[in-house]
Amino acid sequence: MLFSQLLMTKEELKQKAHSLPLGPGVYIMMDETGQVIYVGKSRALKNRVSQYFADLASHNAKTRAMVAQIDHFDYLLASSEFEALVLENSLIKRHKPRYNILLKDDKGYPYIRLSNEDYPRFSMVSKPGKDNARYFGPYGGRNATAECIKAICNALRLPTCRRQFPRDIGKERPCLNHHLGICDGWCQGKLTQADYRERIYQAVRLLEGKFSQVEQELKSEMLRASEELRFEAAAEYRDRLQAIELLGTRQRVVAASRADTDVVGFYRGAAKSCFVVLHFLSGSLTDRDTQVLPTPMEEDTGEIVSTLVKQYYLNRSALPKEVLLPRSFEDVEELGELLSQTAGRKVTLTVPKRGDRVNLIQLAERTALDEADRATTAQERQNKLLELLGRTLGLDKAPERIEAYDISNTGASNIVASMTVFQDGKPLKKDYRRFKLRDMEHPDDYASMEQVLTRRFRRYLEGDEKFDALPDLILMDGGQGQVGVALKVLEELGLEVPVFGMVKDDRHRTRALVAENGREIGIQQNQALFSLVGRIQEETHRFAITFHRESHARQTVASGLEQIPGVGEARRKALLSHFKTVKAIAGATEEQLAQAVPKNTARAVWLHFHPQQEKGESQCE
Repeated sequence: MLFSQLLMTKEELKQKAHSLPLGPGVYIMMDETGQVIYVGKSRALKNRVSQYFADLASHNAKTRAMVAQIDHFDYLLASSEFEALVLENSLIKRHKPRYNILLKDDKGYPYIRLSNEDYPRFSMVSKPGKDNARYFGPYGGRNATAECIKAICNALRLPTCRRQFPRDIGKERPCLNHHLGICDGWCQGKLTQADYRERIYQAVRLLEGKFSQVEQELKSEMLRASEELRFEAAAEYRDRLQAIELLGTRQRVVAASRADTDVVGFYRGAAKSCFVVLHFLSGSLTDRDTQVLPTPMEEDTGEIVSTLVKQYYLNRSALPKEVLLPRSFEDVEELGELLSQTAGRKVTLTVPKRGDRVNLIQLAERTALDEADRATTAQERQNKLLELLGRTLGLDKAPERIEAYDISNTGASNIVASMTVFQDGKPLKKDYRRFKLRDMEHPDDYASMEQVLTRRFRRYLEGDEKFDALPDLILMDGGQGQVGVALKVLEELGLEVPVFGMVKDDRHRTRALVAENGREIGIQQNQALFSLVGRIQEETHRFAITFHRESHARQTVASGLEQIPGVGEARRKALLSHFKTVKAIAGATEEQLAQAVPKNTARAVWLHFHPQQEKGESQCE
């Protein structure tokens, strides 16, 4: 029985969900326009549907988005989980709800169709139609079937172009296929309709597996033409015979039967995923079907495989004897029963645990990985990764600009900080900034970070073009304490930016992100996300350490000049800017030093590094 109610409040939806029976059935979620946005099934309707309206905070982002769109829902009771499975599949195929995972193409095992017209043509179709055409199959897969049609037409030199006969005969010059020798130029009118139908008759017998008969006929025609001194015709028969002989082995495999074993593989990438079905006949791989899909946001991989497998196999007239699955799922037994009923024989669904069948699953999954990677650009991969980071941290959007901060010091007199910037997941080095801490009596990472962030964001508020961009996310090299400092500074300046700390493990690798309340958000389960955050932390630490070492070196150099009377900070900076190192200053002549500083200063510096000269001059006096 189907129930419906429109314009329900969230509380009414919750109450209706609690009133549902505990038995199996299908639920249909709809928006305010009445459009179906999600279809699901459950062995206990009341429990499953109530979950949607109970604790919204526990849902993932996709479910929250879907629940926000629900205006009302209907449900269908089922007598069994098996019937619920059938109903769910039927409704998904009919409505194609946007929150269900959907295959782009679920046409199934294909057939070859031979049209019923003056000049019949071959084509590939999903299932036989109720017309006067002739159908062959079903075959193992769409790629192999398309190649089969192409190979037969090329071998018998039948047209594969879009021209229609007899309408287009004599209207245009022959196409490239004629010049390549794979079409006899039927559009030129030199061959008759009877010739064409004879070729079609031969093609039909090839599809029926009668290769020996066709080969024998061609051999007889070739010998006859040779005896009659029609050597050109004999050569054409010979070429056609050779093409059919090459076609034979493959065609016998394709035309003999559909696949007896299917192997399912699935790969979930950062940006795109891929669903693969490999078709095997008598142990030989005959074809494969691949579907590249946008990677779902939060669904469990087992749930995705379950959904795709059901969509792929249900409502097909041709099914294999066995399907090898990469993992099991809740209603695998019901699906096996349904497929067996459809096929009229036993269809086995198996999850291999060991041996050669596990190797086949691995082959399917490697195929899926290769297809997904090939279809994914680097930018798509990076965008999806940032979307994942945003969802993991509960942000409103993917963080396009990420700023990270770190402190480095060896004492109160030499404390520095670094700010690195990652734009769209890549280092934006022109926006990197360095800070030398001021008025620090002793090392204090919290006070240092407070000073750095205050200076950085105050300059943003003042319109400083070097700090004119506000980040979407701030990452601190440290834990909860550093996060608290950053949020305190932002609040005092009237700014709102999400802040998280990067926490390291015993091996100094980023193991998690930490929020202000101390809650740790694990990232190690996703290798791509783990690598991204680890790369940001390593780059920020490297930049801080490099600046610290340079600053320390400059301080050491400067201290070597501080002892010279009359050489102040401005003169020291001028000398270092010109000569770069103390060693170069010490080796310079007075004339060379005078190019950077006044002559009296140059004299003092030169005498500082050449004291014996000064003593010699005094003795001369």
